[in-house]
Amino acid sequence: MPTRRRTVVASVTAVVVVAVLVAALVARGVLWPNRIPAARYEVRGVDVSAHQGTIDWPVLAAQDIDFAYVKATEGSGFVDDRFAENLQGAREAGLLVGAYHFFSFESPGRSQAEQIIATVPADDDLLPVAVDVEHYGKFFGDPPDASTVRGELEVLVAMLRAHYGVDPVIYATQAAYDRYLAGGFPDSPIWIRAVYLPPRMADGRAWAFWQYSHRDRLDGYDGREPFIDLNVFHGDLRELSDLRSSG
Repeated sequence: MPTRRRTVVASVTAVVVVAVLVAALVARGVLWPNRIPAARYEVRGVDVSAHQGTIDWPVLAAQDIDFAYVKATEGSGFVDDRFAENLQGAREAGLLVGAYHFFSFESPGRSQAEQIIATVPADDDLLPVAVDVEHYGKFFGDPPDASTVRGELEVLVAMLRAHYGVDPVIYATQAAYDRYLAGGFPDSPIWIRAVYLPPRMADGRAWAFWQYSHRDRLDGYDGREPFIDLNVFHGDLRELSDLRSSG
């Protein structure tokens, strides 16, 4: 084999080996593309559910964590098994804490709001409720009608605003944001999920929260889910705290 060809083959092999190694490190949560751009934001947080199992909140909070969103509800009839436990634990660990609701495309906005209101206390020390809007199951391939979803979301948001005195945060994947939220809900802080590259908002809107990783590993939990979501807030701790009374 000519020397030049051997060099090319060796170079291609090296690139493939590096690519495989990087992919393996990303899959294990050791290396994550967004950590460097996310590092410029000083306020960091996690979002958790029963999938993280029992959480040692002081241990988790000690890892440069400032806030936590804990799953409360889903649709019109589901309450996370560990909501009350996580809410109390995160509070006692000194974190700024909020509850989040997983929005169902198969349930009316009114009944979902009623489920949230029946579960999440209207306490002054809590961050605004967050509503998680993303495609799931069959809706990845067959997304529901945008105008229908926006209508149900508007009902839910209005009911939460009336009950809690502040507009809810709305969490969305970039696809869900573009389809259902872009250009609307101007008073709700946006929490965008963008785990491979920094967020790009279709309507040029500024985000308040950014979920930059869904495969990190921290100490302090023992659930069946080995990974934990990491987020940053676009502001300082005072500004994050002020969201509680921004309505």
